[in-house]
Amino acid sequence: MTDTAATGRRGRGGGGAARRAERSAVSFETAKYIERNIPNFEILNEEALQIIEDNAETILAEIGVNFPDNPAALQRWRDAGAQVDGERVRIPKGLARELCKTAPSQYTQHARNPERNVVVGGRNLVLAPVYGPPFVRDAVGGRRYATLDDFQKFVKLAYMSKWLHHSGGTVCEPTDIPVNKRHLDMLYAHMTLSDKPFMGSVTEPSRAQDSVDMCGVLFGEDFVQQNTVMTSLININSPMTFDDVMMGALEVYAKNNQACIISPFIVGGAMAPVSVMGTLTQVLAEVLAGIAYSQLCRKGAPVIFGAFVTSIDMNSGAPTFGTPEAAHITYGAGQLARRMGLPFRSAGSFCGSKLPDAQAAYETSNSLNMGLLSGVNFMLHACGWLEGGLVSSFEKFVMDADQLGTLHHLAQGVAIDENAQAMDAIREVGPGGHYLGCAHTQANFKSAFWKSDLLDYKPFETWQDDGARDTQALATLRVEKMLNDYQQPAIDPAVVEALDAFVAKRKAAEPDSFM
Repeated sequence: MTDTAATGRRGRGGGGAARRAERSAVSFETAKYIERNIPNFEILNEEALQIIEDNAETILAEIGVNFPDNPAALQRWRDAGAQVDGERVRIPKGLARELCKTAPSQYTQHARNPERNVVVGGRNLVLAPVYGPPFVRDAVGGRRYATLDDFQKFVKLAYMSKWLHHSGGTVCEPTDIPVNKRHLDMLYAHMTLSDKPFMGSVTEPSRAQDSVDMCGVLFGEDFVQQNTVMTSLININSPMTFDDVMMGALEVYAKNNQACIISPFIVGGAMAPVSVMGTLTQVLAEVLAGIAYSQLCRKGAPVIFGAFVTSIDMNSGAPTFGTPEAAHITYGAGQLARRMGLPFRSAGSFCGSKLPDAQAAYETSNSLNMGLLSGVNFMLHACGWLEGGLVSSFEKFVMDADQLGTLHHLAQGVAIDENAQAMDAIREVGPGGHYLGCAHTQANFKSAFWKSDLLDYKPFETWQDDGARDTQALATLRVEKMLNDYQQPAIDPAVVEALDAFVAKRKAAEPDSFM
């Protein structure tokens, strides 16, 4: 288990300047990660699950998976008992599943503010924002390439969003910074502008090592080695290819006890079969191989069973989201993850729409709800996703972040205690009365119903007098208010100074590259 007691130094806190900064900082409320009190939706029966598991083992043993340009990985597999032919690795039946048994069923990811720590696994759900888009969109500037300033704004919005538990990773790709150096600026933003947990870089193994080293500055090197302070995304190049860049990053994180999401990247009909059973079989085969490899790098390294799944429009070739088929696969993958005893990552605020409009809302709602019901433990892309993942939208970010509150309340289930039964209220009101003024309503009205902080509930006349604003217009105003209200969470100046020095040294060590 990586849920290790904190025995190392957490950063360099304790100075007078840090204490003064902490007293003057404004603390924004963040809801604790979701602890489900509702059942998971299980769509597959035992026969179907056994067929998928048997077929996945057949794929690994007879077809195999590729580990290109990675001699060290091939040697690890040889030593473990796999058959290696060139870059093709064939894994005997049962071997991958046996290796996966050393992966922990859950782990704690530590934040620099211990009150924001998250537990990944079990019946928990951790929500993190959008990841990876090269473009951003807002109502004023439209669609454009993302900059570091955009990135920093998204980190601030995530920090201030009540229902988000995690700061995420590449919330957008800051294209005004060299490719080989932008990971330093992104990590620095997560570490200094927020005190929620965050993700590391995976675009090159040395950048993963930079992530570990910067965490050593923030938390203390001993603490990082004994605890998990990053959860990072390792995509499998589906179908069944484990490229050396992603595997190199995985190797760094596993070696340093940091968590990885091992996630096939599935577009049904392109990277996997068009059928639900076929896709689930391939997903399981890829996850088994990926998680097994993480355990070859370090037994007990924390990992998440990932599944990014969408279908394809057979006319245009574009990915589609919020579809019934994606839901079927997500529900089934959740069952497979639970049978392996591993945390599960899937779902998000997925949509193919170009704008934060009705299409975006329909598709996102379907995707978020399937994530809750499928038993997802770590939901990346929980807010801000637009245009099939090409765009991070400011308006949609706050729209989605607001709606994540519904997941929290749905997950609570139905209370059955004496207060919830409300018999006193029913007796007090009796036939023909109303409940607006009764004692039970007065005692419970503040917490009885979830209420959006964004959506408009005004009567028509009031709404019209206020400017007849639609949801996107309200979201634009909310983004502006949140950014104006933002105050940086307290951080020890000595830590900031050390991070500044690290970033400056690393940037000076190599020339800029935009490739």
